[in-house]
Amino acid sequence: MTTYTTLIILSGLVIFSYLFDLLAGKTKIPSVILLLLLGIGLKQVVDYFSIPMFNVSLILPTLGTLGLILIVFEGALELRYNSNKNAVIKKAFLSALSIMLISAFAITFIIYYLTGESFYKCFVNAIPYCVVSSAIAIPSASNLIKSKKEFIIYESSFSDILTVVLFNFIVRNPQIDVVSFAKLGGELGGIILVAIISCLLLLYVIGRLKHHIKSFLIISLLILVYSIGQSYHLSALIIVLALGLFLNNANQIHLAWFRKWFIYPTFQHDIKQLHQLSAESAFLMRTFFFIVFGYTMNIGELNDIPVLLGAGAILLSIYIVRFLYIKLASKTDLMPELVIVPRGLINVLLYYNLPPNLRIPQVGASLLFVVVLGTSIIMSLGLLVTKRHVASHNQEFQDV
Repeated sequence: MTTYTTLIILSGLVIFSYLFDLLAGKTKIPSVILLLLLGIGLKQVVDYFSIPMFNVSLILPTLGTLGLILIVFEGALELRYNSNKNAVIKKAFLSALSIMLISAFAITFIIYYLTGESFYKCFVNAIPYCVVSSAIAIPSASNLIKSKKEFIIYESSFSDILTVVLFNFIVRNPQIDVVSFAKLGGELGGIILVAIISCLLLLYVIGRLKHHIKSFLIISLLILVYSIGQSYHLSALIIVLALGLFLNNANQIHLAWFRKWFIYPTFQHDIKQLHQLSAESAFLMRTFFFIVFGYTMNIGELNDIPVLLGAGAILLSIYIVRFLYIKLASKTDLMPELVIVPRGLINVLLYYNLPPNLRIPQVGASLLFVVVLGTSIIMSLGLLVTKRHVASHNQEFQDV
């Protein structure tokens, strides 16, 4: 394959992804479904024509990690904080934490019933299925009213962070005791301190850069800090969320010393540029991640009845837990929050980060693929029904 052929294919994939996003805005079909199908289609073409390809699955974790960082950062850059937001932040945090834990235990029992493995291994393998993927949830909430959009951004971001914390904690502690929780508390305290220092240091550096290239440097530093934290099994996603929130709300801090050292004349312009660049970079990473994920799937395994039954049971548990929490605890409208629980990028990342000795063969990539696809289809149908209901309600109101 020549250099120009490779460039034609890559640029074509980006163009297709852009068209998919436009289509998603009009039809409510998540672009992730179309990207996955495009990846599957490419695999069939490559196999049919016997085109030589390298092992693309090797780049999947890297693409996913970059996508996760950029998507959470982009979402945080959209959030403006004031004291009135405390209620929605608290509500989103409790929702993410409660649903994650309840779903983890429900899916653990499903995996235990299907495989008969130890409870510990079943629980570890259940965690990747518990997290709401912000990579899909945040873009899907873009057309919702402001209050619902903010809730989805906070909830999915908290879900990512809390599930990563739980995953690292469980994998590193087969035997859980008081010392394990003490270490966890120390690590969280350390990561919060690093987040505060990183935010102040980065903002200080930004204000004193004279070079016209700033945004890519900021994103590179963010990726560097995240990677260093994750290499030590720290939940560095907290830093990503904190930095985005801090940069977008720094000008609301009215302390004289803070404004003197950290706020500069072109601050708002630089943040706007940073947001734009992070959004476009996230789009690019999300595009290639889901295409590669679809490409790596063995669709022949989708005819396996146990895989479909297992995926169906997991999907059912996801929506039952979501429904019960909304009705009993949250006590808000069911739609569209009930259906915006997609699985995607973060779920695949956690699955690939499972240590080989803890993986259960029956709970493999094919099962995860069906769950990702299933939640995306259900979300698209739910959003479409909600859109039509709202349009019908507005029409009735106008007629009156």
